[in-house]
Amino acid sequence: MVAALDAGYRLIDSAVNYENETEVGEAVRRSAVPREAVRLTTKIPGRHHTYDAALRSLRLSARSLGVQQIDLALIHWPNPSQGLYPQAWRALVEAQREGLVATIGVSNFTAEHLDRIIDETGVVPAVNQVELHPYFPQEELRAVHADLGIRTESWSPLGKASAPYAEPAVVDAATAHAVTPAQVILRWHVQLGAVPLPKSATPERQRANLDVFGFELTDAEMAAITALGRPDGRLFGGDPTVHEEM
Repeated sequence: MVAALDAGYRLIDSAVNYENETEVGEAVRRSAVPREAVRLTTKIPGRHHTYDAALRSLRLSARSLGVQQIDLALIHWPNPSQGLYPQAWRALVEAQREGLVATIGVSNFTAEHLDRIIDETGVVPAVNQVELHPYFPQEELRAVHADLGIRTESWSPLGKASAPYAEPAVVDAATAHAVTPAQVILRWHVQLGAVPLPKSATPERQRANLDVFGFELTDAEMAAITALGRPDGRLFGGDPTVHEEM
């Protein structure tokens, strides 16, 4: 993680359920990058969705990260069968008011989940972090985000084991711009207006993942990659209308 910061990464994604908050905080302290230049993200797990539990979770996360203020905090999954995510959202609103969190958002929320928390609080999330890659481009949800002014963050932006590196639309664009297929996909995210969150422990690959601002995909290349979307494009059964993660 220190290598990623040294390479130029400035947004670090963590979560209570990743069990990596302590390590993330330590990496930031060990890096030569000033703390104020790094955006630290964490997430409230499903087991902490009641109002009081969510506030406690955020305070414990700040302690684990070793910070006075968390830069970005999200609700990890809505867990709709519990129906408690609006309480967690109210806790985030309060945590922002108190200064414990700078920016608040959600993760894996559908348009319906977004409507409910906005209707109940009048506060629009700054971010919705969702599964987004060429096989699952989330066109309808991204349009909702655009209407509401919500920034889309993409988890598993390369598609993990199902990465579409061999798809002609990706290969042709990589050849045309003399870049790698992974760089093409990350550039596709950037041009969609999304923030991709690629995961890599290899310094060379970390540097390559950042090197996507020296070329631009054409409209035709963008459309061809988006057209790879499939109705069953999710990487696993992570449908937020039914998926539960405690």
